[in-house]
Amino acid sequence: MILVNGVAIDTIPASDRGFAYGDGVFRTLVVRDGQPRAWRRQFGKLAFDAHALGIPCPEEAVLREETRQVAGEERSCAVRIVVTRGSGPRGYASPAPVRPMRSVSRSPFPQHPAEWIERGVTARVCALRLGWQPALAGIKHLNRLENVLARAEWDDPGIAEGLLQDCAGNVIGGTMSNVFVVEGERIATPDLSQCGVAGVTRDRVMDGARRRRVACVVERISLERLLAAQEVMLVNSLIGVWQVRRLGGRAWDPGTVTAQVRRWLDEDGD
Repeated sequence: MILVNGVAIDTIPASDRGFAYGDGVFRTLVVRDGQPRAWRRQFGKLAFDAHALGIPCPEEAVLREETRQVAGEERSCAVRIVVTRGSGPRGYASPAPVRPMRSVSRSPFPQHPAEWIERGVTARVCALRLGWQPALAGIKHLNRLENVLARAEWDDPGIAEGLLQDCAGNVIGGTMSNVFVVEGERIATPDLSQCGVAGVTRDRVMDGARRRRVACVVERISLERLLAAQEVMLVNSLIGVWQVRRLGGRAWDPGTVTAQVRRWLDEDGD
């Protein structure tokens, strides 16, 4: 099911700026038994990102009700919320006034091999490098062409994710995930001040660490540093937490911290 501005249709105008320029933001969230997981954080991120681009964000109550309608009777599903700047004339200049377009759509919850949770996943390092653009750093905007091209680099179903570096060689995240590394008694996640997407699950892991007084830092992380880590974790709202088992010639045994972080997310439930 898809709702576009509250109406059950599956089309948008060709003049929509999200379609034409990627001029919009989105969030993908988990709905279980009719309840969106981490809703407060998801809406907060959506509203923050929309504000950063100067796009009016729809009211929270409207989006929550439309999420409920779209999820319907599904016990478990993924819901995607998109907010664009709406339609406008040809050219890059923003229309005045801005009339945002919103869409809320449902898709089946992705099914991954059980062993990816139990034993970890195989990942690869992508050749594509992310460009720096501080004005868009952290924002989950609709222009995801870098991720699309990076994901097109492999078709091996045994590879779960590809890691992305920036133009300086810093690890930023995966094509669809954020990254954490375990180093002794602390965990670290890449600095996203130049590029990358700051995901909701990334925030939840960082907050979970603070609540439990586990040192969690945001720093630049080179590929060499990542390969030297005791554990490497990939996180997003749909996959939860995966440990990287193999990356190139480096292999890791199942780690205890990844399992702990997974429990944090279950316990905190926010």
